[in-house]
Amino acid sequence: MYSETKYYTFANPPDLFQLESGRQLSSVTLAYETYGILNRAGDNAILILHGFTADAHAAGVHRETGRVGWWDDMIGPGKAFDTDKYFVVCSNVLGGCSGSTGPSSMNPETGSPYGSTFPVVTIGDMVNGQYLLLRSLGVESLASVSGASMGGQQALQWMAAYPDFVRSAVPIACSARLSALGLALMEVSRQAILNDPDWLDGAYYGKAFPVKGLSLARMAAHLTYVSSEFLDLEFGRKPWTDDKYRYKLGGEFDVQKYLRDEGQTFCSRFDPNSFLYLSQAIEYFDFGKETGSLASAFKRCKSQVLLISFRTDWLFPVAHLRELQVALHEAGKNASHITVETTNGHDAFLTDWKKISLLISEFLES
Repeated sequence: MYSETKYYTFANPPDLFQLESGRQLSSVTLAYETYGILNRAGDNAILILHGFTADAHAAGVHRETGRVGWWDDMIGPGKAFDTDKYFVVCSNVLGGCSGSTGPSSMNPETGSPYGSTFPVVTIGDMVNGQYLLLRSLGVESLASVSGASMGGQQALQWMAAYPDFVRSAVPIACSARLSALGLALMEVSRQAILNDPDWLDGAYYGKAFPVKGLSLARMAAHLTYVSSEFLDLEFGRKPWTDDKYRYKLGGEFDVQKYLRDEGQTFCSRFDPNSFLYLSQAIEYFDFGKETGSLASAFKRCKSQVLLISFRTDWLFPVAHLRELQVALHEAGKNASHITVETTNGHDAFLTDWKKISLLISEFLES
């Protein structure tokens, strides 16, 4: 299956896109991909919601880059999100750096990249933009929304913000809000970028690139995506050179080289300012805060819900998904919660696709 990225632009002047912060944006573009065919009723669509550092290329082989989509094992003919049945859509979020309007985009008022003058965006802003995209494609309602991590937050927001538009939801490895530990770790990652002298207060475009800061930020963030069990099984204390210590400063173990490589590779595909803005959006998300409780936040929801957690996920642990299920039941909603046995931690939504494919297929069929 081949795919190509398309672009939808809205809020052209004098129309403006209203943000939850009170700020406004004009000429907003969302990059997106579609798989399958929308039926005449416009009601067989499924929206896939990507995580923190992913993009719209969720499935297939991209015609221009040759890159395989990040959830290709899950989306396609006969797969969990079966494109023989469903019209599947995935868009790069507002604030991203893979074709959607974000801090690296040109500010139409200045003709220069926004940088740190870009307004702060929220999960709600992302969802409102996605709604406009779907309506432009002729989608009348969603058979389902699904995503993991930041994508799971978006799924929860979709259920509450557009209850008549969403018939089912599969939030994966997420929670109603980030824990204090999660907030602290986000700050460590952000400070790595902010303290890189090449960040230049966000105005580094065409001048420099905060490689050291972004690489370190990714290393810190990546540790939250894996489990201690995974690291022990995959690397242990194996040196990356030989069995003899060199007695020099610098990490000599395979797990340390793995993290360094992860950080360096990340710098070739992601914008540091987008890292800052999207991490802020994840932090601000606090489902149920405005209504006073989680149960009251779910009152208007009409979706059938499948919650999926992973035993070794310590960023969004099993208890966080269980809390969501309890709140849904208190609100009188139909929701099930399944915990997947895995040693892969938070990233199991990418690695353990066979296990979650079966769960999602059965849920959508029912």
